[in-house]
Amino acid sequence: MIKNLLHIILLITITAFVGCTSNSKNTATYFGGKIINPKSKYVVLFSMEKVIDTLFLNKDNRFLGKLENANEGLYYFAHGNENQFIYLEQQDSLMLRLNTWDFDESIVYAGKGAERNNILIDCFLQEERDNKMFYKLNQLTPDKFIKKTDSLLVLKDKTFKEYAMNHPGETKGFNRVLNVALTYPIFSRIEKYPIAHLRYKHKKDFHKVNKSFYKHRASAGVNNDSLMYYQPYSKYVRNFLYNSTYSLGHKPMTNEYSSDFTVDLLKTIDKNITSDASKNAILKQTVISHFYKKSSCNVNKEAFETYFKLSTNTKDKEHVKLLLLDSEELHKDQELVDFTITDLTNDTYSIKEITKNKNTFLLFWNPENTTPMYISSRINYLSRQFPDVQFIQIKIDGSAQDRIEQLDIKNQFFITEDSEANKFLTSKMTRSIIINKEGIITNGFASISSKKLYSDLKKLRDH
Repeated sequence: MIKNLLHIILLITITAFVGCTSNSKNTATYFGGKIINPKSKYVVLFSMEKVIDTLFLNKDNRFLGKLENANEGLYYFAHGNENQFIYLEQQDSLMLRLNTWDFDESIVYAGKGAERNNILIDCFLQEERDNKMFYKLNQLTPDKFIKKTDSLLVLKDKTFKEYAMNHPGETKGFNRVLNVALTYPIFSRIEKYPIAHLRYKHKKDFHKVNKSFYKHRASAGVNNDSLMYYQPYSKYVRNFLYNSTYSLGHKPMTNEYSSDFTVDLLKTIDKNITSDASKNAILKQTVISHFYKKSSCNVNKEAFETYFKLSTNTKDKEHVKLLLLDSEELHKDQELVDFTITDLTNDTYSIKEITKNKNTFLLFWNPENTTPMYISSRINYLSRQFPDVQFIQIKIDGSAQDRIEQLDIKNQFFITEDSEANKFLTSKMTRSIIINKEGIITNGFASISSKKLYSDLKKLRDH
């Protein structure tokens, strides 16, 4: 009853927005709705990674976008620090209602195109609910695990067939996306089972499985560029690539990946991903993420050399080279060089003044690779664990408007283009530096996401 009422409200909204302009010849696509408890003044619409439009909220927190001759397919919208996928076709008039306090769970769609998007959000929410179930399933033996996943796939297939039967007008493109949304999360968990089972059972080596365990690979693809940004698909591709690399004989790894594993993984990507665009993107993401997982200035040279040989994207390779140059600056046991930082009232300070006689964690961040939401979550957690460590957040190429609301404003700064800090931040990539009370660097390239960070901070505290 409540959901039906919301549909009625949204349909009234659609009529108010587009009713006067709609006609049988109109090929425009409309996307709009209402945001409850908005986190910003706009919604950004993307196609893959390209911004299509920025849709500003009016005084009633409503927004509306109009796309002329829109390509059919997956898009995603972002508001605040969260986002969600939608599927659009020409002449759609898709309206949503969401409450940012419960972002994904509160989303309701209405209008032309609503049914397909409501089933996609249902698939997304079901995958999240499945996490608890798979915690138990991953503890089963391979035979029992695959029987459970086979049963789940039968149910997913039934859901797909029922939707297709009740919606005979759906396009092949959407049916393909719906099939991915329903089945690929299960395929992904099958690929992840060997490492997940080992961790849950506290074993030291992988459980042996027969070839039929991976029978899904006969139908599951890894080379659809248009789906590579869609989480159910990209997650499956990632788990497939890692599992395939482990199957070459590598032992399980948790805290960081060995250079040999990274090299073999890069070669596995090169072998299995045929599209240059997707291949280059995955190669870059892999070599950088493995470097950050190490959480130090130490570089696996063979891994980066392999990356440079396999990638054909010149721009990507130049960016990675800058990251390597940055890692050569500010090493462990060096004295911290002085540079200026600016607070959110535009007052300038010397970094040595800020860190004098204090154990300090400096986080230089860039929203292109670290979200404010993640930063606030991690910094708040670490601050509670290490109250005697000073946590400073410094926005790269920032301004006085770049505040992270959930963090203490007194610890938030930014660097301008004339700051000496730019000499070790040429890649503009997020970087953390740990300094002891004597002003000596204990880790020159820490990672806020690495499991090793906790032990680094513990050593700093016990120093």
